[in-house]
Amino acid sequence: MDNKKSIKRALKKRALGYDSTEVTEEYTEDGDGGVKLIKRKVVKKNVPPDVSAVKLLIEMEGESSDVSNMTDGELELEKQRLLKLLDKEKK
Repeated sequence: MDNKKSIKRALKKRALGYDSTEVTEEYTEDGDGGVKLIKRKVVKKNVPPDVSAVKLLIEMEGESSDVSNMTDGELELEKQRLLKLLDKEKK
């Protein structure tokens, strides 16, 4: 797998937002010198879409010649448009 595709896939994931699972485990020493699991915590987290990742994708794809001149409203509309495109590609 080439690096450019990996970077683009990671950017798309960040631009769309994603869910992640974090597992924390605590261990203690048992009487026989071994290790015993005493506590396991699983937390599901949602990472929201990132506007900077969307902007970078726009630049990489060449879909917009200059986003620096866009207003906040125009950037938000472009973000929503790209999120819809990415969502279709995701499915």
